[in-house]
Parts: sequence; structure tokens; C-alpha cells
Amino acid sequence: MTSAKPLRVGMVGYAFMGAAHSHAWRTAPRFFDLPLEPQLTAVAGRNEDGVRAAANKLGWNSVETDWRRLIERDDIDLIDICTPGDTHAEIAIAALEAGKHVLCEKPLANSVEEAERMTVAAEAAAKRGVFSLCGFSYRRTPALALARRFVEQGRLGTIRHVRAQYLQDWLSDENAPMTWRLDKSKSGSGSLGDIGAHSIDAAQWITGQKITGVSALLETFVAERPLAGDLVGLGGHGDAGNDAPRGSVTVDDAAIFSARFDGGPIGVFEATRYALGRKNAMRLELNGTKGSLAFDFEEMNVLSFYDAAESPDAGFRRIFVTEPEHPYVGNWWPTGHGLGYEHGFTHQVVDFVTAIAEDRQPEPSFADALQVQQVLAAVEDSAANSSQWQKV
Repeated sequence: MTSAKPLRVGMVGYAFMGAAHSHAWRTAPRFFDLPLEPQLTAVAGRNEDGVRAAANKLGWNSVETDWRRLIERDDIDLIDICTPGDTHAEIAIAALEAGKHVLCEKPLANSVEEAERMTVAAEAAAKRGVFSLCGFSYRRTPALALARRFVEQGRLGTIRHVRAQYLQDWLSDENAPMTWRLDKSKSGSGSLGDIGAHSIDAAQWITGQKITGVSALLETFVAERPLAGDLVGLGGHGDAGNDAPRGSVTVDDAAIFSARFDGGPIGVFEATRYALGRKNAMRLELNGTKGSLAFDFEEMNVLSFYDAAESPDAGFRRIFVTEPEHPYVGNWWPTGHGLGYEHGFTHQVVDFVTAIAEDRQPEPSFADALQVQQVLAAVEDSAANSSQWQKV
């Protein structure tokens, strides 16, 4: 039992991200000594049977069928938003104005205008001691946090190249069914915002530099998909019959853009959900004047590092990021026992709860996420104008 003051959480949404966030809220206080004790107080969803089943499975104490009831409840301190992007702004602004802390999944919104309004609300709330965080959870991967440490220590020297890819294949089947992620009115964009946003945030966070301009291509490979079918994971098996109804895909399937950073590096970014054989290859490579580093989430416990001061033919060395001195790792398993996808969300909870208790703004803030939204918008504008250079 803990004597820490409770932090009573209300979560909106209970699918893929809802399950990951639920696991994080449950797990964080069992492995980390937190200054506040998260409590899974209530979860909200529109389908009463569905939300009750999710509450039982994921460990929530009560349910609501309207997110507004969560915000009205006196026994809720924090709102965790795990819904499609078209609902983020309304929920987050209402929660902040009601004095609730907010954790909002990425990308922050479906437009720069929405993200700007959310940022204004967040900055006003912070002055009252009410804080917000955008869920760019890859920042909490120990190997990427170690990469940032290396950059801060100057071990790469002056960074010249940034190379970022996020490769998945769950949409490669042209008869995979329509989901909200393929509807621009709900998701804002496709591969660009769904996974490319992670690469943008990670690249900027690790380098400590901002993207100032882009030249981009966006492509939609499959224009229509079955409306009916069986969902499996993010994709599934659609009804491919001749008379089966199909819906229009209104987002990009793939995004490619070149970029310039404010400190001088040039970058190349790629995001796709059509890279057959790549399941979750979130990759980042930096080349500097003193060294290089490389990361691939499909080997998430490894950071590859090249030190130019060593023998030139030594090549990259693999750092197995499981030592107690590595970021976050000391609270988990003995050396050599790796972590998984879910741990990033747990670390996110740890950092957010600690910041709230210390009365300080956590990172990434809504302002940080707004800047990522501005990059996404610049990519779309460039692609819509024959890849012309677009300032951010």
C-alpha cells in the first residue's frame, strides 16, 4: 500500500491506445516510486456494452457513455484522451478549462488551427497548475533516450544528416477493410500523421533542433476499401465480394519528404504502411562530425553507435540498452532482460505524474506538439504544390 496522494484518471476511448494506456496506469506505480498514486477511476465510450467489457478487462472502476460526464465528475483529476484526432480539441479544451490535467494521444489534432486552440488552453491552464502532455511515447524508449543523451554530451559532434523512416505493412492488402484511420475527417492524415509524426518528434527531440522547411510527396495507392469485414489488429480482412460496399480512402498511404533543420542538418523522412515485411520499423540514423548513431524499433533494446575516434574500420558497435544506468531501465529487470512496446507508455505515465507532483510543465507540451502539427501541415502543403519548398 502507498501513502501517496491519489491521481484519479478518467480515460476516453478503450481500443488499441486505450489498452496500452490502461496497462501503463496500472503498471507504473508497481515498478516506480511515484509521488502520486494513479487510480483507474473511470473509462468512457459511446457503446455501453463495449465500454463495460473494456472496463472489466482493463481494470477500470466505473464507466461513462459520454466523455462530458467524465469531466463533470469531482472524482476525476486527469483526462486521458485515446480517441481519433477529430475529437481531441473539444475534449482536451473542455477538460483543461474544468481544471483537469490532460494526456492526449498524438498527433495533437487534425489541423494547425485546432492545435493552436489546444495550446492556448493548455498554457492558460498551466498558470493555474493544471498540466498537459502529448503522447509521443517513443521518446520514452530507453535506446532513443540514450541517443538523446549521446547528442547532448557532444559525442556526435556537429550533426549533418538526419535519416528517419517509419515502415509498416498492415495496409498492404488492398482488400483490408476501411477504418477510421483511412478517413481524413477523423484521422487528419494517413501514414504522415499516424506514424510520420512520431519520426518528426523523435528526430527533433533527439537532435534538439527544429525542422524549418520541407519538400514532400504524398501518395494514396488504394483509393477504395471494403466497408465490411473482420478487423485483425489495425488491419484485417475485408469483404472482397463483387457487390460488397466500398468506401473512399481520403488519406495518404505513404509520405516522403526532405527537410532542413534550424541548426544546419538536412534530413530525409519516409512513412508508409505498405512496406511488406516491415512490421514496426521506426528507424532513425544521425551522422555527425564525431560519430553516428542508428536505431530500429524492431530491435528496440539496441542502439548502434559509431565513434570516429576509434579505429576507422571498427564500424558500428551495438549497445544493448538494458544496463541500470540507461534511461528508465534500472526500475525493471536484471541486465540483459529486454523491454517491450508497452514500457514506453509506462515511462510516459512516470514522467507525467512526476511533473504534476512537482508543479512543472511536462514534455512534450501541447506547444511542442503544435510545432509537429505545423511540420505535418507544411508537408501536406508542399505535396499539394508539386513538392515546392515549404517553410514551417
